[in-house]
This record gives sequence, structure tokens and C-alpha cells, in this order.
Amino acid sequence: MPVDRQIKWPDGKRVAISLSFDDARASQVDVGVPILDRHSVKATFYIKVERIPDRQELWHAASANGHEMGNHSVNHACSGNFGWKRAQVLETYTLEEMEEELVEASRLIEKEFGRSPASFAYPCGQTFVGRGEGRQSYVPAVARNFVVGRGFRDEHFNDPDFCDLAKIGGTELDGLDLDALIDVTERAASLGAWVAFAGHDVGEEGRQVVFVDALDRYCVYCQDPANGVWIDTVETVGRYVREQREALEG
Repeated sequence: MPVDRQIKWPDGKRVAISLSFDDARASQVDVGVPILDRHSVKATFYIKVERIPDRQELWHAASANGHEMGNHSVNHACSGNFGWKRAQVLETYTLEEMEEELVEASRLIEKEFGRSPASFAYPCGQTFVGRGEGRQSYVPAVARNFVVGRGFRDEHFNDPDFCDLAKIGGTELDGLDLDALIDVTERAASLGAWVAFAGHDVGEEGRQVVFVDALDRYCVYCQDPANGVWIDTVETVGRYVREQREALEG
């Protein structure tokens, strides 16, 4: 049985699920959005603005149809330890530079889509700037500018009573088949939790790919009332959690 929580999901649902996709990759609108739309599932897309012009009409249609366009920074800065990018790495950023970049990314997204983003996805799931004694968390900057900040490859689901909305756990979506997706969902449901899935490309095979068949069948599973799943955008679930907390605080 689910644990007893103060915050209950709407309409007696057992679990909250958000599907999110990073980097504004072409396959997301070419392949993923039609699947989501066929099942009336709204997802969150964390945007790299420079990629929008290649599929601008499709991205605008997705936004107009209720999919969330979130902030993923301008430069997608990660640790220099990854090796594939040694310029503009987190170890050389300051807090001021990072917050300025987040604000600029939001400005660009608002200019493109007519609405400032309400949620942010930490590039590579990393939340720090600097190194050594100068290393600092930029989670407070995310808290100032967004309703939700989503991590990546975290080891936990999100407890609606407790989770830090500025740094919720992100669960990898890439490479999971339907059985694995249902297993994650059922484990989260036993806790009354929120799963924020994070994926990249949408296709049949490859690295960092959400499988077409799994996505299609998982949408069917989530939309079946018998399964007790509330599936919605990161922003929508995050705002619900925040509003419920405010109501409980009186």
C-alpha cells in the first residue's frame, strides 16, 4: 500500500509521472510529439534555442498544443571531466555568470514561444559551479527563477511532501522498455511519489534514445484509468505540489 502522505495526487491517482526530453533534438518533434499527441499526453521539452529554427513550425505547434518548453541554459555547461567540451565548463563558472545565463535563456525562450519557462533541467544533472573551496551550488539561482529544477540520473523519486522543487530527481527514460517503465511507475506508486523521466532522442535504437514502441505503449498504460497514473508536465505537477504545500501551511 502507498505510504500515507499529506499531499495526495488529483482524483485519487496513485503516482505522478512527467515525461521530459532534453536538448530540443529533431527526433523529439519529428517522432515523439506525434506519439504523445495521439495519446493526449503532455510532455516537457528542455530547449536549446539555437536548434529551434530547423523545426520551428513543429516546435511552435507542440507549444501551442500544451507541451511545456523549459529552460536548459544557453551553453549547456557541464563538468570539464566529460572531455567533449572544455570551453564554458562548470568548473570555470561563477554563480553570477550562471544566473545571468539562465535569465538570458529564459528571455530567448519567451521571445520564441511567447511565454517565459517555468522549469529548468540541469545540464548533465550537475548543480555546481567552481572547484575546491570555491565550489558552490547554483540551486538557489534556479529556485529564484523557476518553479521547478529537474535533475538527471538521480537515485530517488520525488516525495511531494518533502522534495526540493528547485532540484527534483530525474529518472533516465532512455533505453527503457515497457516492462522497465511500468516497474519504475509501480515502485513510485507504492510511495505515492512523482517520477520526472528524462530522455533525449526518440527512435528505434541507439544511444540516448527513448524507444518508439515503449513510449507509445507507456502512454497507453498511463492513460488507462485502471492504473491510477497522473501524467502531466513538470511545470503542472510542480505547481500542484507548491500549491498543495501552501494550502497545508495555511
